[in-house]
Amino acid sequence: MVLISYDVCTADKAGAKRLRKVAKECQNHAQRVQNSVFEADLDYGTFLRLKDRLTELIDKEHDSLRFYYLGNNWEKRIEHIGAKQTYNPEGVIIL
Repeated sequence: MVLISYDVCTADKAGAKRLRKVAKECQNHAQRVQNSVFEADLDYGTFLRLKDRLTELIDKEHDSLRFYYLGNNWEKRIEHIGAKQTYNPEGVIIL
């Protein structure tokens, strides 16, 4: 489990475009838990591809990416307080 957070400078149109692309890429691979924070339960190869793609999308002079590696025992490392319901990425999915 990896927690991904980002901060993209949106002072111009190019920044707003980067923000949309970064958010879309994260949504394709991870669960949004806050506006710019995603939880990703991925195999290592998929995670590396996502990390490379996100690194390509940002402007390293103005934007930032943070990856928090929670590992296999992530349930013990996440505490949630507040109204928004959490989810279990390994739980049952009903379509």
